[in-house]
Amino acid sequence: MSDAEPSAGLAPAIDAFVAHLATERRLSPHTQSNYRRDLERVGTWMEERGIDQWEALSEPLVRQYLAGRHRLGHAGKTLQRELSALRSLFRFLLREGQVTQSPALGVRAPKTRRKLPATLDADQLGRLLQPTAEDPLEIRDLAMLEILYACGLRLAELVSLNLGDVDGADASVEVTGKGAKTRRVPVGRLALAALDRWLAVRPQLAGADQRALFVSQRGLRIHPRTVEVRIHRWALKQGASRPLHPHLLRHSFASHLLESSGDLRAVQELLGHTNISTTQIYTHLDFQHLAQVYDQAHPRAKKQR
Repeated sequence: MSDAEPSAGLAPAIDAFVAHLATERRLSPHTQSNYRRDLERVGTWMEERGIDQWEALSEPLVRQYLAGRHRLGHAGKTLQRELSALRSLFRFLLREGQVTQSPALGVRAPKTRRKLPATLDADQLGRLLQPTAEDPLEIRDLAMLEILYACGLRLAELVSLNLGDVDGADASVEVTGKGAKTRRVPVGRLALAALDRWLAVRPQLAGADQRALFVSQRGLRIHPRTVEVRIHRWALKQGASRPLHPHLLRHSFASHLLESSGDLRAVQELLGHTNISTTQIYTHLDFQHLAQVYDQAHPRAKKQR
């Protein structure tokens, strides 16, 4: 497919649409450029087939365009983005009275193959969490790491924790997740011990009126970016073999629980997933582990030597 710009028959509509993105929707120049590039690519494809009006683009032609792009090896996410650009363009043209229908509404792009999340194994996490911290900031960092892995928290959930959310007697923490939904998650013995150490030194950084559980060096609620930087620095200091980020600990929490229990519903509840299909990706991780064991152990699966 050529990436040349479409001719004057299709270009004015693209220009008007991009101007609408800039002035009415106030989208960034980068986003405007992406919309323009995707739409010009579709426009060039249309003109190669003798189609010089947007009104002439039909649903079968949209499907044909996507199928051709798919055959060329373009990912489902790319095609979904191009289809979204077409839908947005036609919404604008319908509003302006330049077309009478949108050929993209009933079309679905090829699904993107979901990438399995990376995880750490229990031994790797054990080495990562074993060191004893002495400095107040390092004591805080170790407590954050322990809580992230013990409870499977999202980064935003970690930084939003308040002192009153932790119940040491009940060994649990109340978490506010997406959509302001709350859930109660158990906290393991080692994570509670790390929290107790942090709470003992926390007054050195935080004032008496500060509600946030984890605070910065200035005594304010810790910023998500600070958590990411500190965790990355911790991993480097401990000689970790891969970069460490909060979601890697959440993924590890989920896969380890599912591998041990097989209880998908319980893992869904602990993670705060609204839809169990989101949690099911961890069953693929578990199957990969089982398949590896099978390949190594089953007499009929072993490679001939």
